[in-house]
Amino acid sequence: MTAEAGRTFVNEGDSADNFFNITSGTARLFKSLPDGRRQITGFAGRGHFLGLAVSNSYAFSAEAIEPVQYCRFSRIKLRQMLDDFPALEKRLLEVASNELVAAQEQMLLLGRKTARERVASFLLSRKLETAACISTTPHVHLPMTRSDIADYLGLTIETVSRTLTSLKADKLIGIPHPAEIVVLNQTGLAAQAGGYN
Repeated sequence: MTAEAGRTFVNEGDSADNFFNITSGTARLFKSLPDGRRQITGFAGRGHFLGLAVSNSYAFSAEAIEPVQYCRFSRIKLRQMLDDFPALEKRLLEVASNELVAAQEQMLLLGRKTARERVASFLLSRKLETAACISTTPHVHLPMTRSDIADYLGLTIETVSRTLTSLKADKLIGIPHPAEIVVLNQTGLAAQAGGYN
């Protein structure tokens, strides 16, 4: 299945009858607040599973940032699929474990890290995802807007832009295009992410 950019394909509160596996593209995951605001809780790309949590309804929405291709699986048929493909059960357990670690990292990021540490951490995590999908590369694909990044990191757009400019001035990154970052000094960027600046 395909979701064009801007299309929501998982709706918070809808009955969780299916789960999804993204095969290409990037989606923003978000929760809506009663007053209409939304909080971006993550970004999902190739290989990510969505909607695995045991609940009667989806706890988040997923919207395509760029065209997203995904597979949709019925929860009812999940048990049969796990019986037919035991390796899938192991993979889903790994996914659930990774999501727990990511949630803990996000709590640390929002609760204790400075703006510079947050942006550096975000770029490194995106680089790891890009490298896992393509090859070891210094290029980081950023299909999300600066506003999305700010929302995800709990910062303002201005702070994200200023921090990226500062990291560029320090020759840690290059910005050849708004949707692409080049990591010029991974060790230095990791030091910034860890607060060793």
